[in-house]
Amino acid sequence: METMKAIAKRKSSRVFKAQQITETELTTILQAANAAPVGMGQFESVKLTVIQNKALLEKIDEAVAALFAKTGTHPTYGAPTVILVSGAELKGPMSGVPYCNAAVIIENMAVAAADLGLGSCYLMGIIAAISIDMALCAELKVPQGFVPCSAIALGYATEELTEKELTTGKLAMERIN
Repeated sequence: METMKAIAKRKSSRVFKAQQITETELTTILQAANAAPVGMGQFESVKLTVIQNKALLEKIDEAVAALFAKTGTHPTYGAPTVILVSGAELKGPMSGVPYCNAAVIIENMAVAAADLGLGSCYLMGIIAAISIDMALCAELKVPQGFVPCSAIALGYATEELTEKELTTGKLAMERIN
């Protein structure tokens, strides 16, 4: 599939089939993650945690639901796979770098998922709940000195991915020549 076609098909899927993604699909998504531009090439400052354990995914859902009453009971949307992106914690003016790294990694995985015909959803709500639960961080193997930054839900969406029209008018833009 062409890159722009995959981008046009990518959308947030919030209902997934129970069927697990294949190892080949997971490998492709992880290759896309590893191809993302990480600040100063410091790939050792990022950790991916692939979560496919149903009980652990339910534990994450419970932690989020307890923290945010409005989230509902399935903040991971029932996805059979969630990939957590954690980054080395930085202080001062560079403190946003781990979150920037996570954003480009997540987007690469989302576009790769669309290319494979898989649904995905960028998950930010779960990060607050994971971040304050040290036992959950330990269970998710977030390394000491790292912070959970973002996550992506992956699976077979119940709704078909359809190509949307790409435009340039959604974001405010100022052009300086």
